[in-house]
Amino acid sequence: MARFNRILLKLSGESLQGQRGYGIDPQRLGEYAQQVKDISDMGVQIGIVIGGGNIFRGLSGTGQGFDRVKGDQMGMLATVINSLALSSALTAIGCRNRVLTAIRMEPIGEFYTKWRAIEAMQQGEVVIMSCGTGSPYFTTDTGSSLRGIEIEADVMLKGTRVDGVYTADPEKDPTATKFTEITYDEVLERNLKVMDLSAIVMCRDNHLPIYVFNMDQVGNLRRVMDGEPIGTLVKA
Repeated sequence: MARFNRILLKLSGESLQGQRGYGIDPQRLGEYAQQVKDISDMGVQIGIVIGGGNIFRGLSGTGQGFDRVKGDQMGMLATVINSLALSSALTAIGCRNRVLTAIRMEPIGEFYTKWRAIEAMQQGEVVIMSCGTGSPYFTTDTGSSLRGIEIEADVMLKGTRVDGVYTADPEKDPTATKFTEITYDEVLERNLKVMDLSAIVMCRDNHLPIYVFNMDQVGNLRRVMDGEPIGTLVKA
């Protein structure tokens, strides 16, 4: 039995670039797809939100002179590119899936609604939800919180390149220690960089736990579903 029945998996766009430094690394994309298929085969209902930082990040574009709204819209389109790539990789290994978009752009993807997403998951499809919230000034972290709450997920699994939540950035501070569990309020009080603060607050107020783990380690998604304590649980 899987630890969770329905999940919202938040994937980092930056992690998709692997060792390339930009764009999409086919090996990393394939590893992600296989990990998703492995838990889909267990009967887990899966919704996915993926960032676009490997292609374009709206906020960084603002610093380069882009209008913020147009920059964020460019970032939304970057998430669509990543979503289509993941969809293609899943299809190639026999994992049924569909891409939903928060902005109308048929035939690239179907327009997102909660009910369409849930119906597809109940039918065994992996649902990839792109374009964030569909509005500027919101990150894909906030978009994933919103989608996780809407689809009534048991948990948001935040796949990153670190293996959990630490007292400080473990890539910068060698003395940082890892939490096994931590509350939403403690994350906010310590200003820990788990997700955007608005995303944390949304999860707290709507009782959606967050599990942070290292998605780049092949097999870790299955380990999370098997109940192995490899990451950090954020809850009330």
